[in-house]
Amino acid sequence: MSDKQGINLTDATTTDSLFSKPVRVGVLGFGGLGQAAARVLAPKREMLWVAAADHKGYAYDSQGLNPNTCIATYQSQGSVGYLEPTGTLSNHSIQELIEKASVDGYFLALPNLPNTFMASVARQFMQAGWQGVLVDALKRTSAVEQLLSLREELQAAGITYMTGCGATPGLLTAAAALAAQSYAEIHSVKITFGVGIANWEAYRATIREDIAHLPGYNVERAQNMSDAEVEALLDETNGILRLENMEHADDVMLELAGICPRDHVTVGGVVDTRNPKKPLSTNVQVTGRTFEGKISTHTFTLGDETSMAANVCGPAFGYLKAGISLHQRGIYGLFTAAEVMPKFVQ
Repeated sequence: MSDKQGINLTDATTTDSLFSKPVRVGVLGFGGLGQAAARVLAPKREMLWVAAADHKGYAYDSQGLNPNTCIATYQSQGSVGYLEPTGTLSNHSIQELIEKASVDGYFLALPNLPNTFMASVARQFMQAGWQGVLVDALKRTSAVEQLLSLREELQAAGITYMTGCGATPGLLTAAAALAAQSYAEIHSVKITFGVGIANWEAYRATIREDIAHLPGYNVERAQNMSDAEVEALLDETNGILRLENMEHADDVMLELAGICPRDHVTVGGVVDTRNPKKPLSTNVQVTGRTFEGKISTHTFTLGDETSMAANVCGPAFGYLKAGISLHQRGIYGLFTAAEVMPKFVQ
């Protein structure tokens, strides 16, 4: 990791000096997560939401986009490209937005279907010569590993990329990394999540990614399922998806951070697609041996009232702010939620 501007990273640097004006933020993907991201950004003083893209178009306004009008336009017409006067319809929305918009950092609220999609988006940014901060909420270990293979290219391109920065991986991975400090040896990290949503159609891509983890399913099969097929599956399960031993990037992220081997990490949970109430409390349990030889378990539990969107978007923008701090110091490359502390966005 290089300090290209020669700044001593041990020097105290205030938030005010790094954020003398609002950070211009874009959101790629405008489904349930992207729309929630827009609402999370609305009251923030340190970040200004100026750009959004979906698969049919994009919207850009250097003075800031209005979440309510963008969401209403998307829900009524299927794309922010229809937004007047700042929208543009396009079959190459991401590429065109990168080239047109002046944006400091993007939250990639994109469906990672196929599994190579996020890495291909990162390449688009590099090929366009764009420099700034990217943050994602990737789930799968194999998807994060693809980005890990791009570390040197991202660094050379002047991009600071924060990966796995949602809830899990993300918030719970970071909590596990902190909890691990009490121990001399980590025996296990067990992440269990409960998600409740009133209507699966509000988070179609997320639910398809979850279905891909079910026995007998994979990414390709889930991606190719029609909405009717998804609904039929949910009818069979009464709207409940029970997920065990998922391929979740918490494992590789904790391994990279030197916490424990990836086979010590397990992730699973329950998703209720018909009820906003969580079917169980989301938590991470870190079990280990202290230097005195005691075996103990730390448990960090999220409040049941916090939604999936709150637990994904909040950390994502906290990590985006941390990434901006790194980028302004000339520190580029790929980082995970287990390596860097997020900064709270005012």
